[in-house]
Amino acid sequence: MKKTTQLSLLEKTIKELGYTLRYEKGNFLGGECRLRDDRVVVVNKFLPLEGKIYTLALVISNLNPSGLSPEITKIIDALILNSLFTKENGSLN
Repeated sequence: MKKTTQLSLLEKTIKELGYTLRYEKGNFLGGECRLRDDRVVVVNKFLPLEGKIYTLALVISNLNPSGLSPEITKIIDALILNSLFTKENGSLN
């Protein structure tokens, strides 16, 4: 699956979960936060495509929602497992 398609699916899932998605500039990766009654996911807009995908996948996996589509589950599993594998070996992607 193309990375742009993965990003689109993850963005759609974030919005379906009731979160507002914002791309902002700054010195951060991103994550989920709450502003008063609003639920917001913020991603650094200067991250490369892979970084945006990883950040959104990590947020979704931390929210642990039920009923995710098989495509989203596959993306999250692949990214999280790859991340764990590289950390265990002490190497970086």
